[in-house]
Amino acid sequence: MDPRDLPETWPYRSAGRSVRVGPHRWWVVDTGPATAPCLLLLHGLGASGHSFRNLMPLLAAHWRLIVPDLPGQGASQTGARHRIALAPLAADLGQLCTALQIQPAAVVGHSAGGAIALQMALTTPGLPVIGINAALGHFEGAAGVLFPVMAQALSAMPFAATGFSRLWGNARTINRLLAGTGSQIDATGREQYLHLVRDPSHVRGALDMMANWRLDPLLADLPKINAPVLLLAGQDDKAVPPRVSHEAAQAIPGATCQPIVGGHLVQEDKADLVAAAIQNWLQAKGASAKIR
Repeated sequence: MDPRDLPETWPYRSAGRSVRVGPHRWWVVDTGPATAPCLLLLHGLGASGHSFRNLMPLLAAHWRLIVPDLPGQGASQTGARHRIALAPLAADLGQLCTALQIQPAAVVGHSAGGAIALQMALTTPGLPVIGINAALGHFEGAAGVLFPVMAQALSAMPFAATGFSRLWGNARTINRLLAGTGSQIDATGREQYLHLVRDPSHVRGALDMMANWRLDPLLADLPKINAPVLLLAGQDDKAVPPRVSHEAAQAIPGATCQPIVGGHLVQEDKADLVAAAIQNWLQAKGASAKIR
């Protein structure tokens, strides 16, 4: 999506800008005190930085927030579809941080963004990570085999994204998909997701990410993560069951799994609870001091 196509009412539109780094043209929202320690916020598959719209005001008083749309999704564009995969995304986000001259005090990732944040921690020892319903589990049964294959096939089809946009780009489908997360999203949020799904380039970016998603290397390396990690597990999450976060926390030395009331999109409909958990944990870990 071209940033110029974002509605005037899009969350934090006035605080965003396009930045060309490597093969990607990133759309990055930069808000909060310029001299404050930074938090890097990474959204999940099929979303954009807008999914943090309710959380950001609660954090921006004390933190500088850097919120990029992932390449190919939202208003970020990519010139290298093969790099929309776990390890390349983590590396490219590191390059983005360097280009922006920031050193995150912590990375906060929702769903697939949580997996990317942990991948970043593998190459940046000591980088604190907060995963919100981090997508660290496989599809079970036949879906674990068929889903990636189908995503690869659809990603390779030139008109698949347009077809999906037409199929999914209606309020009824969006409401059904959001209801399946276990979260209650308000009308404004539903309209924003509908805007994304109606854009074929965004759908293609999501399909590319699904097609290239490989969790096994990260899961095998979880015991190697040498960083403070908090995994927030929504107790009503219908997309990533809470047990996924509990099992991952057991594999990461020193990680903590904290149950939280809410569904998969808990940062949207229970933002106050998520903000409090983040603030309390970062304060306890002294993460803010790392940027000074």
